[in-house]
Amino acid sequence: MRDATLVTTPGQLDAAVFRLQGASRLAVDTEFMRESTYRAQLCLVQIASDTDCYLVDPLAGLDLAPLFATLADRARLKILHAARQDLEVLLQTGGFVPAPVFDTQVAAALLGLPPQAGYAELVARQLGHSIDKGQTRTDWSRRPLSAAQLAYAADDVHHLLQLHTELALALEARGRSTWNAGECAALENPGLYRTEPGDAWRRFKGLGRLRPQEQSIARALAAWREERAIASDKPRGWILTDEAVLALATLAPTTMAELEHVRALPPGVARKRGDELLELIRAARAATDGNAPWQVPQRPTPEQTRLIGQLQQRLRDVAATLGVSPEVLATRRDVEAMVFGRPEESPLLRGWRREVIGERLLEMTGG
Repeated sequence: MRDATLVTTPGQLDAAVFRLQGASRLAVDTEFMRESTYRAQLCLVQIASDTDCYLVDPLAGLDLAPLFATLADRARLKILHAARQDLEVLLQTGGFVPAPVFDTQVAAALLGLPPQAGYAELVARQLGHSIDKGQTRTDWSRRPLSAAQLAYAADDVHHLLQLHTELALALEARGRSTWNAGECAALENPGLYRTEPGDAWRRFKGLGRLRPQEQSIARALAAWREERAIASDKPRGWILTDEAVLALATLAPTTMAELEHVRALPPGVARKRGDELLELIRAARAATDGNAPWQVPQRPTPEQTRLIGQLQQRLRDVAATLGVSPEVLATRRDVEAMVFGRPEESPLLRGWRREVIGERLLEMTGG
């Protein structure tokens, strides 16, 4: 592979796209900033083929449509590590999810490596190379980019192609290529990267400990926050913190004086949005239905707790036999979905997991 070429002009981009269109596989990574916005700001796109490596600067005023078309072309495999954030940024910026995808983190987990192995860790384990991660928290929106930033960015795709080669061979040897294909195909769904305001409440942890009326308020506030964050392109936490949402749901203030005494709520928010928040809370309380289909499941009964424990033990046993982490097969929430009578919500009954473990667990639940 050649040294990385920084692309900042239309002519350079045309030349890069021409070269990349001849490749059958592309290593892809992005650098972005999202500390002060709802949507991530794409700051750099790194793309490597077996012969070339390009660092494309989206902040140079380039028309990236030809590059996005190359990435969207299904004739080329796109290789990424921990792909979800990169795919989300490309969807927000270019309006598409690159496909097909090979996620090296996913592949490594299916082969028994740590499920959340970082890129540098995986390169060290598999290839024996050390990567300098000194630019991890750098400001990618500042220009000009330094030599250290460019070298770091190039390193993020430099080893992906070799990783793909080795991991793909290992998956094939262990009969797990179809597992990986299914996992990566799921990443193509644009819905993974979009949060509808009405579903924003699902991001919260601990809602199961709230009473139905409190859940209703939290759901309304989460939707309101999401809508405002999208409209203003500001982080959710700048609109209303999770702590404030849960405090408002629990305390359910009915007057401005009560609202102002909610410690987690900044005084400025209470002044500017107080009437709006109080109306949201009032309407949510009035509309509460303890049997609402969206209600967060309550804690399991003692009998359900015992069954969950038995299912998780079987899960651990099968994972040990396969040589993978149990969380690669399923999370506790996935297991609970089966126990709570909602198997359609559990990936354990879809794809390769159903054959490997799902059917066995379903029999244990009496399903």
